[in-house]
Amino acid sequence: MSTVSLIGGGPGEESLITERGRELLQAADVVVADRLGPRGLLEDLAPEVEVIDVGKAPGHHSTPQEQINALLVEHALAGRTVARLKGGDPFILGRGSEEREHCRRYGIEVEVVPGITSAISVPAAAGIPLTHRGISRGFTVVTGHEDLGVIPRAEGHTLVILMGVKTLRRTATALMVNGFAAETPVGIVEAGWTPQQRVTLGRLGDIADLAAQRQVANPAVIVVGEVVTLADHWAELYQPAADLAHTTTSQRQP
Repeated sequence: MSTVSLIGGGPGEESLITERGRELLQAADVVVADRLGPRGLLEDLAPEVEVIDVGKAPGHHSTPQEQINALLVEHALAGRTVARLKGGDPFILGRGSEEREHCRRYGIEVEVVPGITSAISVPAAAGIPLTHRGISRGFTVVTGHEDLGVIPRAEGHTLVILMGVKTLRRTATALMVNGFAAETPVGIVEAGWTPQQRVTLGRLGDIADLAAQRQVANPAVIVVGEVVTLADHWAELYQPAADLAHTTTSQRQP
């Protein structure tokens, strides 16, 4: 019997994975890889390393979680060193704890390697902090699959939504019904930390229309709150007389 490493790969940029994560990845016999991990690192693996792609793309058939769990156990019980490469942090909306529990039921040793969650790092790539003195004292991270109508509005608080593009219109409506002002700033960061990074800035009342016009797509992180006004280009787009949302594109250098 061998071991399983649950490796948080960070937001996708290869250099942002931890030293420990890179070390375990290079030592693996089998790598079970998500779509949103730092996939460029897979190209540097030894030829004999088996890479199993279990990427979950929105709107497409994906490998069921139960099958992923079974793959980890199968290869570990066969004596192979297994690296489970995940995007972000494995324990933040990544089902890493489920995979750990499943492996441990079979007596398999599991090492968890934390990663930089996209909930924090992707907004930062666009100049959006989740906390800022005098603006926000804390933040909540949820998925777009949740009933966001139960989330109360709080002064000095930021809402971060992962996997929320498909349900953005429903989410915006639910938040406004629940007390969020239509003028609440919203930022959407697509493909953070990649050359394809794109940022859409708007307000809660019309962000869904803006996203539709620009064909915003996952992977994306949505930030709701006054901290969005600190984003790169916000001041250029929103003058005191402006009453319509605007968008901007920001590119990161490869």
